[in-house]
Amino acid sequence: MTVVVVVVAVVAVLALLALVHRWLWVRLVRDTTRAGGAARRTGTVLAFALPVLALAALTAGRAGAPFWLQQVVAWPGYMWLAVLLYLTLAMLVAEPARRLWLRRLARTEAAPAPPGPGAPDTPGGPATTSDNCPDLAGPTAAGAAVSQPAGAGGAGTVQGATAVGAQAPRPAGAHGAGTPQTAGAGDPAAPEAAQSASAGGVCVSRRVFVARVAGGAAAAAALATVGTGTYGVLRGPRVKRVQVPLARLPRAAHGFRIAVVSDVHLGPVLGRAHTQRIVDTVNRTQPDLIAVVGDLVDGSVHDLGPAAEPLRLLRSRLGSYFVTGNHEYFSGARQWVDHVRELGLTPLENARRELPHFDLAGVNDVQGESEGQGPDFRAALGDRDRSRTAVLLAHQPVVIHDAVRHGVDLQLSGHTHGGQLWPGNYLAELANPTVAGLERYGDTQLYVSRGAGAWGPPVRVGAPSDITVVELASYQA
Repeated sequence: MTVVVVVVAVVAVLALLALVHRWLWVRLVRDTTRAGGAARRTGTVLAFALPVLALAALTAGRAGAPFWLQQVVAWPGYMWLAVLLYLTLAMLVAEPARRLWLRRLARTEAAPAPPGPGAPDTPGGPATTSDNCPDLAGPTAAGAAVSQPAGAGGAGTVQGATAVGAQAPRPAGAHGAGTPQTAGAGDPAAPEAAQSASAGGVCVSRRVFVARVAGGAAAAAALATVGTGTYGVLRGPRVKRVQVPLARLPRAAHGFRIAVVSDVHLGPVLGRAHTQRIVDTVNRTQPDLIAVVGDLVDGSVHDLGPAAEPLRLLRSRLGSYFVTGNHEYFSGARQWVDHVRELGLTPLENARRELPHFDLAGVNDVQGESEGQGPDFRAALGDRDRSRTAVLLAHQPVVIHDAVRHGVDLQLSGHTHGGQLWPGNYLAELANPTVAGLERYGDTQLYVSRGAGAWGPPVRVGAPSDITVVELASYQA
Protein backbone atom coordinates (compact mmCIF):
# COMPACT_ATOMS: atom_id res chain seq x y z
CA MET A 1 0.00 0.00 0.00
CA THR A 2 2.84 2.36 0.87
CA VAL A 3 4.49 1.70 -2.49
CA VAL A 4 1.26 2.52 -4.31
CA VAL A 5 0.91 5.81 -2.42
CA VAL A 6 4.50 6.75 -3.25
CA VAL A 7 4.05 5.91 -6.93
CA VAL A 8 0.82 7.93 -7.12
CA ALA A 9 2.50 10.87 -5.38
CA VAL A 10 5.49 10.76 -7.76
CA VAL A 11 3.24 10.60 -10.82
CA ALA A 12 1.15 13.52 -9.51
CA VAL A 13 4.26 15.64 -8.90
CA LEU A 14 5.66 14.88 -12.36
CA ALA A 15 2.31 15.72 -13.97
CA LEU A 16 2.17 19.02 -12.07
CA LEU A 17 5.71 19.89 -13.15
CA ALA A 18 4.83 19.10 -16.76
CA LEU A 19 1.76 21.35 -16.63
CA VAL A 20 3.73 24.19 -15.03
CA HIS A 21 6.47 23.97 -17.66
CA ARG A 22 3.88 23.87 -20.43
CA TRP A 23 2.15 26.98 -19.07
CA LEU A 24 5.44 28.84 -18.69
CA TRP A 25 6.42 27.89 -22.23
CA VAL A 26 3.15 29.30 -23.56
CA ARG A 27 3.44 32.56 -21.66
CA LEU A 28 7.19 33.16 -21.96
CA VAL A 29 8.06 31.56 -25.29
CA ARG A 30 5.08 31.05 -27.56
CA ASP A 31 3.36 34.33 -26.70
CA THR A 32 6.52 36.42 -27.02
CA THR A 33 8.47 35.01 -29.97
CA ARG A 34 8.03 34.56 -33.70
CA ALA A 35 7.12 31.07 -34.89
CA GLY A 36 10.12 29.37 -36.46
CA GLY A 37 12.52 31.96 -35.11
CA ALA A 38 15.73 31.27 -33.18
CA ALA A 39 14.25 32.59 -29.93
CA ARG A 40 11.25 30.24 -30.21
CA ARG A 41 13.49 27.25 -30.90
CA THR A 42 15.88 28.09 -28.05
CA GLY A 43 13.04 28.57 -25.57
CA THR A 44 11.46 25.28 -26.57
CA VAL A 45 14.73 23.38 -26.15
CA LEU A 46 15.22 24.88 -22.69
CA ALA A 47 11.63 24.01 -21.73
CA PHE A 48 12.55 20.35 -22.23
CA ALA A 49 16.20 20.37 -21.11
CA LEU A 50 15.88 22.23 -17.80
CA PRO A 51 13.31 19.91 -16.16
CA VAL A 52 15.37 16.92 -17.28
CA LEU A 53 18.45 18.43 -15.61
CA ALA A 54 16.42 19.10 -12.46
CA LEU A 55 15.26 15.49 -12.26
CA ALA A 56 18.83 14.32 -12.90
CA ALA A 57 20.12 16.50 -10.06
CA LEU A 58 17.52 15.06 -7.68
CA THR A 59 18.15 11.42 -8.56
CA ALA A 60 21.81 11.16 -9.61
CA GLY A 61 23.16 10.64 -6.09
CA ARG A 62 20.74 7.90 -5.08
CA ALA A 63 21.11 6.26 -8.48
CA GLY A 64 24.83 5.81 -7.79
CA ALA A 65 26.05 8.14 -10.52
CA PRO A 66 29.75 9.11 -10.42
CA PHE A 67 30.37 12.14 -8.22
CA TRP A 68 31.70 14.21 -11.12
CA LEU A 69 28.44 13.62 -12.98
CA GLN A 70 26.45 14.64 -9.90
CA GLN A 71 28.41 17.89 -9.83
CA VAL A 72 27.79 18.51 -13.54
CA VAL A 73 24.00 18.22 -13.28
CA ALA A 74 23.60 19.64 -9.76
CA TRP A 75 24.24 23.32 -10.42
CA PRO A 76 21.97 23.83 -13.46
CA GLY A 77 19.37 21.34 -12.24
CA TYR A 78 19.02 22.66 -8.70
CA MET A 79 19.25 26.30 -9.73
CA TRP A 80 16.44 25.78 -12.22
CA LEU A 81 14.23 24.39 -9.45
CA ALA A 82 14.70 27.63 -7.50
CA VAL A 83 14.11 29.80 -10.56
CA LEU A 84 11.08 27.70 -11.49
CA LEU A 85 9.49 28.32 -8.09
CA TYR A 86 9.82 32.10 -8.17
CA LEU A 87 9.19 32.39 -11.90
CA THR A 88 5.90 30.54 -11.43
CA LEU A 89 4.93 32.73 -8.49
CA ALA A 90 5.84 35.90 -10.41
CA MET A 91 3.87 34.79 -13.47
CA LEU A 92 0.84 34.00 -11.31
CA VAL A 93 1.00 37.60 -10.08
CA ALA A 94 1.58 38.96 -13.59
CA GLU A 95 -1.24 36.97 -15.21
CA PRO A 96 -4.14 39.08 -13.85
CA ALA A 97 -2.25 42.26 -14.71
CA ARG A 98 -1.68 40.98 -18.25
CA ARG A 99 -5.36 40.19 -18.73
CA LEU A 100 -6.48 43.56 -17.36
CA TRP A 101 -4.02 45.37 -19.61
CA LEU A 102 -5.24 43.53 -22.71
CA ARG A 103 -8.88 44.16 -21.76
CA ARG A 104 -8.19 47.87 -21.39
CA LEU A 105 -6.46 47.97 -24.76
CA ALA A 106 -9.45 46.19 -26.32
CA ARG A 107 -11.80 48.79 -24.86
CA THR A 108 -9.59 51.57 -26.17
CA GLU A 109 -9.65 50.04 -29.65
CA ALA A 110 -13.44 49.65 -29.51
CA ALA A 111 -14.00 53.32 -28.64
CA PRO A 112 -15.15 55.42 -31.69
CA ALA A 113 -12.41 57.56 -33.19
CA PRO A 114 -13.01 61.23 -34.05
CA PRO A 115 -14.29 61.74 -37.61
CA GLY A 116 -11.71 62.63 -40.19
CA PRO A 117 -11.09 62.49 -43.91
CA GLY A 118 -9.02 59.34 -43.64
CA ALA A 119 -6.92 57.09 -41.46
CA PRO A 120 -5.00 58.87 -38.71
CA ASP A 121 -1.29 59.26 -39.17
CA THR A 122 0.89 56.88 -37.21
CA PRO A 123 4.36 57.94 -36.20
CA GLY A 124 7.18 55.94 -37.73
CA GLY A 125 9.96 54.38 -35.73
CA PRO A 126 12.01 51.29 -35.18
CA ALA A 127 9.12 49.41 -33.57
CA THR A 128 5.34 49.74 -33.41
CA THR A 129 2.73 48.20 -31.14
CA SER A 130 -0.16 48.21 -33.52
CA ASP A 131 -2.68 45.44 -33.89
CA ASN A 132 -2.51 46.00 -37.68
CA CYS A 133 0.44 43.60 -37.82
CA PRO A 134 1.02 39.87 -37.41
CA ASP A 135 0.64 38.27 -34.03
CA LEU A 136 4.04 36.66 -33.52
CA ALA A 137 2.49 33.73 -31.73
CA GLY A 138 0.17 32.89 -34.60
CA PRO A 139 0.61 30.31 -37.34
CA THR A 140 1.46 32.92 -40.01
CA ALA A 141 3.86 34.86 -37.86
CA ALA A 142 6.91 33.88 -39.85
CA GLY A 143 6.38 36.69 -42.31
CA ALA A 144 5.41 40.32 -41.94
CA ALA A 145 2.81 42.09 -44.06
CA VAL A 146 3.88 42.16 -47.72
CA SER A 147 2.98 44.90 -50.18
CA GLN A 148 1.50 43.60 -53.43
CA PRO A 149 1.54 45.35 -56.79
CA ALA A 150 -1.55 47.09 -58.07
CA GLY A 151 -4.20 44.80 -59.44
CA ALA A 152 -7.26 45.41 -61.54
CA GLY A 153 -8.34 48.28 -59.31
CA GLY A 154 -4.97 49.94 -59.60
CA ALA A 155 -4.43 50.05 -55.83
CA GLY A 156 -1.97 48.14 -53.68
CA THR A 157 -3.09 45.54 -51.12
CA VAL A 158 -1.53 44.17 -47.97
CA GLN A 159 -1.64 40.46 -47.18
CA GLY A 160 -0.71 38.67 -43.96
CA ALA A 161 -2.06 37.65 -40.58
CA THR A 162 -3.48 40.52 -38.58
CA ALA A 163 -3.82 40.86 -34.83
CA VAL A 164 -6.97 41.53 -32.84
CA GLY A 165 -8.69 44.65 -34.04
CA ALA A 166 -7.20 44.67 -37.59
CA GLN A 167 -10.68 44.75 -39.14
CA ALA A 168 -12.26 47.21 -36.74
CA PRO A 169 -14.89 49.50 -38.35
CA ARG A 170 -13.66 52.90 -39.49
CA PRO A 171 -15.60 56.11 -39.10
CA ALA A 172 -17.36 57.79 -41.91
CA GLY A 173 -14.88 59.44 -44.20
CA ALA A 174 -13.63 59.30 -47.73
CA HIS A 175 -14.80 55.71 -48.19
CA GLY A 176 -18.40 56.32 -47.26
CA ALA A 177 -20.57 56.73 -44.19
CA GLY A 178 -20.14 54.05 -41.57
CA THR A 179 -18.75 51.41 -43.99
CA PRO A 180 -16.32 48.97 -42.35
CA GLN A 181 -12.99 48.97 -44.14
CA THR A 182 -9.91 46.81 -43.97
CA ALA A 183 -6.40 47.50 -45.12
CA GLY A 184 -6.87 46.68 -48.74
CA ALA A 185 -7.43 48.14 -52.13
CA GLY A 186 -7.58 51.89 -52.18
CA ASP A 187 -6.93 52.17 -48.39
CA PRO A 188 -4.30 54.77 -47.43
CA ALA A 189 -3.53 52.74 -44.28
CA ALA A 190 -2.21 49.87 -46.36
CA PRO A 191 1.10 51.48 -47.32
CA GLU A 192 1.58 52.56 -43.68
CA ALA A 193 1.00 49.01 -42.41
CA ALA A 194 3.43 47.68 -44.96
CA GLN A 195 6.01 50.28 -44.04
CA SER A 196 5.72 49.49 -40.31
CA ALA A 197 6.61 45.88 -41.09
CA SER A 198 9.14 46.24 -43.86
CA ALA A 199 10.47 49.77 -44.23
CA GLY A 200 12.92 49.81 -41.35
CA GLY A 201 10.47 48.82 -38.59
CA VAL A 202 9.59 45.73 -36.55
CA CYS A 203 5.86 45.24 -36.19
CA VAL A 204 4.80 44.02 -32.74
CA SER A 205 1.17 43.40 -31.92
CA ARG A 206 -0.18 44.80 -28.69
CA ARG A 207 -0.80 41.28 -27.41
CA VAL A 208 2.84 40.32 -27.96
CA PHE A 209 4.06 43.58 -26.46
CA VAL A 210 2.04 43.01 -23.28
CA ALA A 211 3.23 39.39 -23.08
CA ARG A 212 6.86 40.52 -23.36
CA VAL A 213 6.50 43.18 -20.69
CA ALA A 214 4.75 40.81 -18.25
CA GLY A 215 7.13 37.93 -18.92
CA GLY A 216 10.21 40.12 -18.75
CA ALA A 217 9.16 41.63 -15.43
CA ALA A 218 8.41 38.19 -13.97
CA ALA A 219 11.73 36.76 -15.16
CA ALA A 220 13.65 39.73 -13.77
CA ALA A 221 11.95 39.39 -10.38
CA ALA A 222 12.61 35.63 -10.23
CA LEU A 223 16.27 35.93 -11.23
CA ALA A 224 16.88 38.76 -8.76
CA THR A 225 15.28 36.76 -5.95
CA VAL A 226 17.27 33.61 -6.70
CA GLY A 227 20.50 35.55 -7.21
CA THR A 228 20.18 37.28 -3.85
CA GLY A 229 19.33 34.00 -2.13
CA THR A 230 22.32 32.25 -3.71
CA TYR A 231 24.68 34.98 -2.57
CA GLY A 232 23.38 34.59 0.97
CA VAL A 233 24.27 30.89 1.01
CA LEU A 234 27.66 31.10 -0.71
CA ARG A 235 28.94 33.94 1.49
CA GLY A 236 28.48 31.62 4.51
CA PRO A 237 26.18 31.64 7.54
CA ARG A 238 25.89 34.59 9.89
CA VAL A 239 26.17 34.27 13.66
CA LYS A 240 22.97 34.47 15.67
CA ARG A 241 23.09 34.76 19.47
CA VAL A 242 20.32 33.52 21.76
CA GLN A 243 20.21 33.52 25.56
CA VAL A 244 18.28 30.67 27.15
CA PRO A 245 17.56 30.82 30.92
CA LEU A 246 17.38 27.39 32.57
CA ALA A 247 15.88 26.91 36.02
CA ARG A 248 18.23 24.13 37.19
CA LEU A 249 21.43 25.51 35.71
CA PRO A 250 23.94 26.31 38.48
CA ARG A 251 25.44 29.76 38.83
CA ALA A 252 28.85 28.45 37.75
CA ALA A 253 27.48 27.59 34.28
CA HIS A 254 25.94 31.02 33.69
CA GLY A 255 27.09 32.32 30.29
CA PHE A 256 28.10 28.88 28.94
CA ARG A 257 28.16 29.14 25.13
CA ILE A 258 27.14 26.34 22.75
CA ALA A 259 27.73 26.89 19.02
CA VAL A 260 24.91 25.06 17.21
CA VAL A 261 25.67 23.95 13.64
CA SER A 262 23.00 22.13 11.65
CA ASP A 263 22.13 21.17 8.08
CA VAL A 264 25.45 21.90 6.40
CA HIS A 265 24.55 19.54 3.53
CA LEU A 266 27.96 19.00 1.98
CA GLY A 267 27.44 17.53 -1.46
CA PRO A 268 27.92 18.15 -5.18
CA VAL A 269 27.16 21.87 -4.76
CA LEU A 270 28.51 22.88 -1.33
CA GLY A 271 32.01 21.53 -0.71
CA ARG A 272 35.24 22.08 1.18
CA ALA A 273 35.22 25.88 0.83
CA HIS A 274 31.81 26.01 2.49
CA THR A 275 33.03 23.80 5.34
CA GLN A 276 36.01 26.09 5.86
CA ARG A 277 33.74 29.16 6.04
CA ILE A 278 31.65 27.46 8.71
CA VAL A 279 34.68 26.38 10.74
CA ASP A 280 36.17 29.88 10.62
CA THR A 281 32.86 31.42 11.70
CA VAL A 282 32.41 28.99 14.59
CA ASN A 283 35.96 29.43 15.85
CA ARG A 284 35.61 33.21 15.87
CA THR A 285 32.75 32.91 18.38
CA GLN A 286 35.11 31.12 20.85
CA PRO A 287 32.41 28.71 22.13
CA ASP A 288 32.67 26.50 25.18
CA LEU A 289 31.16 23.59 23.22
CA ILE A 290 30.20 22.87 19.61
CA ALA A 291 27.08 20.87 18.70
CA VAL A 292 26.67 19.57 15.13
CA VAL A 293 23.04 18.46 15.08
CA GLY A 294 22.74 16.42 11.89
CA ASP A 295 22.46 16.58 8.11
CA LEU A 296 26.14 17.24 7.70
CA VAL A 297 26.39 15.51 4.32
CA ASP A 298 24.58 14.36 1.20
CA GLY A 299 26.91 11.65 -0.06
CA SER A 300 29.46 9.03 0.87
CA VAL A 301 32.70 9.42 2.78
CA HIS A 302 34.53 8.44 -0.41
CA ASP A 303 33.07 11.41 -2.28
CA LEU A 304 32.81 13.97 0.52
CA GLY A 305 35.58 13.04 2.94
CA PRO A 306 37.86 15.80 1.58
CA ALA A 307 35.01 18.34 1.83
CA ALA A 308 34.53 17.51 5.52
CA GLU A 309 38.25 17.65 6.34
CA PRO A 310 38.24 21.24 7.74
CA LEU A 311 36.02 20.02 10.60
CA ARG A 312 39.14 18.76 12.38
CA LEU A 313 40.05 22.45 12.84
CA LEU A 314 37.04 23.17 15.07
CA ARG A 315 38.10 24.55 18.44
CA SER A 316 36.18 24.83 21.72
CA ARG A 317 36.90 24.46 25.43
CA LEU A 318 34.93 21.23 25.96
CA GLY A 319 35.04 19.74 22.47
CA SER A 320 32.67 19.13 19.54
CA TYR A 321 29.73 16.71 19.52
CA PHE A 322 27.72 15.19 16.67
CA VAL A 323 24.34 13.51 16.20
CA THR A 324 22.97 12.02 13.01
CA GLY A 325 20.32 13.60 10.82
CA ASN A 326 18.02 11.96 8.30
CA HIS A 327 20.41 12.62 5.42
CA GLU A 328 23.20 10.70 7.12
CA TYR A 329 21.04 7.60 6.77
CA PHE A 330 20.66 8.32 3.05
CA SER A 331 24.46 8.60 2.81
CA GLY A 332 25.74 5.77 5.02
CA ALA A 333 25.35 6.75 8.66
CA ARG A 334 27.78 4.19 10.06
CA GLN A 335 30.67 5.32 7.89
CA TRP A 336 30.00 8.97 8.71
CA VAL A 337 29.79 8.36 12.46
CA ASP A 338 33.20 6.69 12.26
CA HIS A 339 34.61 9.43 10.04
CA VAL A 340 33.52 12.38 12.19
CA ARG A 341 35.14 10.60 15.14
CA GLU A 342 38.39 10.57 13.13
CA LEU A 343 37.93 14.30 12.55
CA GLY A 344 37.83 14.94 16.28
CA LEU A 345 34.08 15.13 16.90
CA THR A 346 32.38 12.97 19.54
CA PRO A 347 29.28 11.15 18.20
CA LEU A 348 26.43 10.81 20.68
CA GLU A 349 24.50 7.74 19.54
CA ASN A 350 21.69 7.54 22.08
CA ALA A 351 24.30 8.45 24.66
CA ARG A 352 25.04 11.03 27.34
CA ARG A 353 28.07 12.85 28.66
CA GLU A 354 28.17 14.32 32.17
CA LEU A 355 29.83 17.71 31.78
CA PRO A 356 30.93 19.77 34.81
CA HIS A 357 27.61 21.61 35.26
CA PHE A 358 25.00 19.79 33.14
CA ASP A 359 24.33 16.61 31.20
CA LEU A 360 24.73 16.63 27.41
CA ALA A 361 22.74 13.89 25.64
CA GLY A 362 22.23 13.01 22.00
CA VAL A 363 19.83 10.70 20.16
CA ASN A 364 19.90 9.23 16.68
CA ASP A 365 17.58 10.67 14.07
CA VAL A 366 14.16 9.08 13.58
CA GLN A 367 15.21 8.06 10.04
CA GLY A 368 17.49 5.54 11.73
CA GLU A 369 14.44 3.48 12.65
CA SER A 370 14.53 2.09 9.11
CA GLU A 371 17.90 0.51 10.01
CA GLY A 372 17.04 -0.41 13.58
CA GLN A 373 19.04 2.57 14.88
CA GLY A 374 16.34 5.06 15.80
CA PRO A 375 16.28 7.37 18.82
CA ASP A 376 16.42 5.68 22.23
CA PHE A 377 15.58 8.20 24.95
CA ARG A 378 15.77 5.64 27.71
CA ALA A 379 19.36 4.78 26.79
CA ALA A 380 20.32 8.43 26.53
CA LEU A 381 18.42 9.83 29.52
CA GLY A 382 16.86 7.02 31.52
CA ASP A 383 19.30 6.66 34.40
CA ARG A 384 20.51 10.22 34.83
CA ASP A 385 20.34 12.43 37.92
CA ARG A 386 17.14 14.47 37.42
CA SER A 387 18.45 17.25 39.64
CA ARG A 388 21.00 18.18 36.96
CA THR A 389 20.24 20.28 33.90
CA ALA A 390 19.91 18.23 30.70
CA VAL A 391 20.66 19.54 27.21
CA LEU A 392 19.61 17.25 24.35
CA LEU A 393 20.93 17.19 20.78
CA ALA A 394 18.28 15.82 18.39
CA HIS A 395 18.15 16.59 14.68
CA GLN A 396 14.37 16.77 14.22
CA PRO A 397 12.13 19.00 16.37
CA VAL A 398 9.34 16.38 16.27
CA VAL A 399 10.92 14.43 19.15
CA ILE A 400 10.30 17.34 21.56
CA HIS A 401 7.45 15.50 23.28
CA ASP A 402 9.79 12.60 24.14
CA ALA A 403 12.23 15.15 25.50
CA VAL A 404 9.50 16.65 27.70
CA ARG A 405 8.63 13.21 29.12
CA HIS A 406 12.28 12.60 30.02
CA GLY A 407 12.76 15.89 31.82
CA VAL A 408 15.02 17.61 29.28
CA ASP A 409 15.59 21.30 29.97
CA LEU A 410 16.73 22.33 26.47
CA GLN A 411 16.60 20.54 23.11
CA LEU A 412 18.79 21.78 20.24
CA SER A 413 17.60 20.84 16.74
CA GLY A 414 17.74 21.72 13.05
CA HIS A 415 16.18 19.90 10.07
CA THR A 416 13.62 22.52 9.01
CA HIS A 417 16.00 25.02 7.35
CA GLY A 418 13.45 27.61 8.48
CA GLY A 419 11.59 26.69 5.28
CA GLN A 420 14.67 27.64 3.16
CA LEU A 421 12.62 28.94 0.22
CA TRP A 422 9.60 31.09 1.00
CA PRO A 423 6.76 30.09 1.10
CA GLY A 424 8.26 26.75 2.17
CA ASN A 425 8.07 27.85 5.79
CA TYR A 426 4.31 27.33 5.70
CA LEU A 427 4.80 23.74 4.56
CA ALA A 428 7.47 23.22 7.22
CA GLU A 429 4.99 24.34 9.88
CA LEU A 430 2.70 21.46 8.93
CA ALA A 431 5.37 18.86 9.73
CA ASN A 432 7.27 20.43 12.62
CA PRO A 433 6.20 21.83 16.00
CA THR A 434 8.70 24.68 15.62
CA VAL A 435 10.20 25.86 12.33
CA ALA A 436 12.85 28.21 13.70
CA GLY A 437 13.77 29.93 16.94
CA LEU A 438 13.08 29.29 20.62
CA GLU A 439 9.79 27.96 22.00
CA ARG A 440 8.70 26.36 25.26
CA TYR A 441 6.91 23.03 25.64
CA GLY A 442 6.00 22.53 29.30
CA ASP A 443 9.22 22.69 31.30
CA THR A 444 11.31 22.02 28.19
CA GLN A 445 12.60 24.65 25.78
CA LEU A 446 13.24 23.88 22.11
CA TYR A 447 15.62 25.82 19.91
CA VAL A 448 15.58 25.15 16.15
CA SER A 449 18.38 26.47 13.95
CA ARG A 450 17.74 27.42 10.32
CA GLY A 451 20.96 25.64 9.38
CA ALA A 452 24.34 26.60 7.97
CA GLY A 453 23.86 25.29 4.44
CA ALA A 454 21.11 24.44 1.98
CA TRP A 455 19.63 21.29 0.53
CA GLY A 456 19.08 21.11 -3.23
CA PRO A 457 19.34 24.62 -4.64
CA PRO A 458 22.06 26.62 -2.84
CA VAL A 459 19.44 29.31 -2.33
CA ARG A 460 17.64 30.73 0.71
CA VAL A 461 14.77 33.19 0.56
CA GLY A 462 13.22 34.45 3.78
CA ALA A 463 15.24 32.00 5.88
CA PRO A 464 18.90 33.10 6.06
CA SER A 465 21.47 30.52 7.10
CA ASP A 466 22.95 30.84 10.57
CA ILE A 467 25.23 29.43 13.20
CA THR A 468 23.57 30.00 16.55
CA VAL A 469 25.52 30.66 19.71
CA VAL A 470 23.20 29.56 22.52
CA GLU A 471 24.19 31.17 25.80
CA LEU A 472 22.89 29.34 28.84
CA ALA A 473 21.70 31.57 31.69
CA SER A 474 21.17 30.60 35.32
CA TYR A 475 18.29 32.03 37.34
CA GLN A 476 20.62 31.93 40.32
CA ALA A 477 22.83 34.51 38.62
